[in-house]
Amino acid sequence: MSMRTSFAAPSAAVDFPARPIPPRTPSLTAVPSSVPPRGALLDSGALLRGSREVLIRHGGEVYRLRHTRNDKLILTK
Repeated sequence: MSMRTSFAAPSAAVDFPARPIPPRTPSLTAVPSSVPPRGALLDSGALLRGSREVLIRHGGEVYRLRHTRNDKLILTK
């Protein structure tokens, strides 16, 4: 039995196979499966993962990276 989802466009219908969405379990100690090379460009969305704030541990201290309503990033100790 195959589950399919249809999306209707104004002129045609297109069928896409339904895919289960894996659960997300955020963790402060999680390390991405592929760590970018030194000096790599990271997208802020990859760091924040849909939240407005993330905690970063560095040198025994914890820092807070916040995404503001004005679309700015603020890093505080």
